[in-house]
Amino acid sequence: MTKKEILELELEAARCRRNMVRMVEASHHGHLGGALSCLDIVTALYFHTMKVDPKNPKWEDRDRFLLSAGHKCMVQYAVLAEKGYFDKEVLDTYGSLHTHIPGHPDMHKLPGVEANTGALGHGLSIATGMALGLRSQGKDSRVFVVMGDGELAEGSNWEAAAAAAHHKVDNLVLFVDFNGLQISGPVDQVMNFTPIADHFKAFGWAVKDIDGNNMEEVVDTLDNLPLEKGKPTLIVAHTVKSKGISFAENKAGYHYWSPKEDELEQAIKETEAKIAELEQEVAKA
Repeated sequence: MTKKEILELELEAARCRRNMVRMVEASHHGHLGGALSCLDIVTALYFHTMKVDPKNPKWEDRDRFLLSAGHKCMVQYAVLAEKGYFDKEVLDTYGSLHTHIPGHPDMHKLPGVEANTGALGHGLSIATGMALGLRSQGKDSRVFVVMGDGELAEGSNWEAAAAAAHHKVDNLVLFVDFNGLQISGPVDQVMNFTPIADHFKAFGWAVKDIDGNNMEEVVDTLDNLPLEKGKPTLIVAHTVKSKGISFAENKAGYHYWSPKEDELEQAIKETEAKIAELEQEVAKA
C-alpha cells in the first residue's frame, strides 16, 4: 500500500477512537482499554481487507468478523458506525435501556454483528464452524476473529484450535490481542499462556507475531493470508492497552473506565487532535 493509503486507514482508526470516547461521554463507563488496543486491527479488517457491504449486511458472500472478547464491543460499534452500518447518533445510546449497542454484541439488535459474544472462549468455536460451513458451500469467504489474551484461559478455545487445525480450516484467521493486561492485572500473573505462538503451532496452526498497533504491519500481514495453505492462521498482535489515550495507556485500571470529568475532557481533546493531525497528513500525502 502507498503511504497515503496507510495514513487514510490511520485516519479511519482515529475517527473510530473518537466514536468510542463519544460512547463513554454518553454512558460514563465502558470497557475501553481492550477496545482501543485492537482498534487498528478491526479498522484494517473493515476498511481494507474484508468483503462486506454495509447496505446489505446479510450478503451471502461476505467475510465474517467475530469479536470473541465481546466486552470490547465499543471497537466494533465504533467501526460499524464509521463504515455506515448504522447512524452515528446510535452511539449516544450506549449504556441506555433498550439500546441497540449493549455491553456485549447482539446479532438480533445490530446489523453487522454475526454472533452474540461475550461469554469468553466461544468466539473461536463459532468461527471455526462458520469457516467450515462456508468451505462446504464452495465459498471463498473468510472468517476473522479477535480474541483477548486473558481469554486464552477458557478451555473451549483449545478444543476449537485443535478442530480447526485437524480440518485444515485455512479460511479462518485469529488475532490474539496481546496487550498483556486484564481486569485483574497482568495476564502473565493471572494465567500465563506465553509463548502463545508455540502453543498454537503445536496444534498445527500457521503463526505470526506482529505489532498490532502498527497499521502498515497489520495491513501487510492481512495482504498475505493465509500464512500457509491448509492451516488456520494465528496472528499474535502485540498491542498497548488503551492505545491512543495517553494517560490510560498500558494501565490495567482502564480496562473498564468510569472517567472523571477532567479525564474525559482530555480524552476528547487528544482524539480530536489526532484526527486533525492525520487529516493534514493525508492532504499533504
